[in-house]
Amino acid sequence: MSTQNKDKFSIHLDEMILKVQKCQDEKNLKSCSICEHYLSCELRSDYVKSVYNSMSKGDTGGFEF
Repeated sequence: MSTQNKDKFSIHLDEMILKVQKCQDEKNLKSCSICEHYLSCELRSDYVKSVYNSMSKGDTGGFEF
């Protein structure tokens, strides 16, 4: 999907994925879950929020699966 067809939430999610991957590469990790900063990591917290926003498109409330 091209950037032109993506909404702002999907674009932000793509940016956050790159930031998380860069951090993992810099720390030579394959997953955030094995990082010593896992529970207190602001980058990871922002990434999780961007996933939620991408799924909900900014609306609050629950998801229907």
